[in-house]
Amino acid sequence: MISERVMYAIAQIEAHRQGVARESNVAAACNEALRRLHELLDEERKRLQFVGPGPERAEDIKAVTVEIERVKTLAGTAGKGAMRGHQRDQRPRGMRPDQPHNRPRTKGRKTMGRTGGR
Repeated sequence: MISERVMYAIAQIEAHRQGVARESNVAAACNEALRRLHELLDEERKRLQFVGPGPERAEDIKAVTVEIERVKTLAGTAGKGAMRGHQRDQRPRGMRPDQPHNRPRTKGRKTMGRTGGR
């Protein structure tokens, strides 16, 4: 049985992730949730060292790792959907690979609005 403390922490992180996903984007929300879940996992592992092994602690760690994997899949599907528009080559259209990047420009005189004859 998962402890109430871990269950509450996971529920709180998930609720916060959903709120951030509504306000900004899913990828940022998943990244923040993953950071917080990893912190929770570290806390649970430290608790396991200090208090000692037990069935509840093993289930707590497993519940946090399952939640981490779930959020990772959410972040992966969110990232793939956002990248669909950027699959083309990111090179500027006017440039060719064989041309130098800084072409010499014509430095001729400008008439500044005057006609050629004086």
